[in-house]
Amino acid sequence: MEFSSQITREEGSPSSQRKLGRGKIEIKRIENTTNRQVTFCKRRNGLLKKAYELSVLCDAEVALIVFSSRGRLYEYANHSCSVKGTIDRYKKASSDNSGAGSAAEANAQNELLFAEIEFMQKREVELHNNNQYLRAKIAENERAQQSMSLMPGGSSEYELAPPPQSFDSRNYFQVNALQPNNNHYSRQDQTALQLN
Repeated sequence: MEFSSQITREEGSPSSQRKLGRGKIEIKRIENTTNRQVTFCKRRNGLLKKAYELSVLCDAEVALIVFSSRGRLYEYANHSCSVKGTIDRYKKASSDNSGAGSAAEANAQNELLFAEIEFMQKREVELHNNNQYLRAKIAENERAQQSMSLMPGGSSEYELAPPPQSFDSRNYFQVNALQPNNNHYSRQDQTALQLN
């Protein structure tokens, strides 16, 4: 890795001033093996130092694991714990978080199911009330039909259909109580239509 000093001159100033400092490097793989190894050592040590500082300054549990390109292991854990202990804690925390997500999803799904059950119960009550209403109407029409048939000369435009013998799957019967009775019209009332 190459660090180059950058010399800049300010244009327009009467005297030239030099600014020294590190130049920016391009982040890419270092091709030179020696430079790559030197950079790895320096940056690894800097990273270990930062991990130590973080654990001391912030009282944080820090574990750091680094493998070199040759497969050598470098690790750091602050004095109160080990790397393995921190990894076990991480596994437990990540499984708890995923469990919390699935628990939240399960609660949301349960709420939807309860809302659907409540809706279906309300719908069942509505259908039951409609069924009772229709049964009452049918009974009223039957009484009206009987009273009209008892009256002299009383005939109705509608006759009551026989009660259905089977019920549907919800224990409700089909409502087709009123069917037109067109037999009472006489032939005189029907006029023939002739086309010329």
